[in-house]
Amino acid sequence: MGMHYQPVIGDWYQTATGEAFEVVAQDPEEGTLEIQYFDGAIEELDLETWLELDLTAIEPPEDYSGSLDISREDYGVDLDDGPPRYRLSGNPLDGFDFEY
Repeated sequence: MGMHYQPVIGDWYQTATGEAFEVVAQDPEEGTLEIQYFDGAIEELDLETWLELDLTAIEPPEDYSGSLDISREDYGVDLDDGPPRYRLSGNPLDGFDFEY
């Protein structure tokens, strides 16, 4: 049996079957919380069910493509280099004509 964690919005967990999810909402009055699995599916749980889960706390995934149902190749950019707008070649001020 895994540890019993207090659900914290924004924290990521993994079930005993390997499914990763994030806690995305909590309603203390109703005693429920919403989780979103890596593939984007959302599920509502009551706190009793939460306590029965065999969970492990994990780091957020580096690759957010799961919830968007796309692969890394579908991004259209080389993620290791960053977005094209942040890769500058030369001086960005070269195109301006300054007069003093």
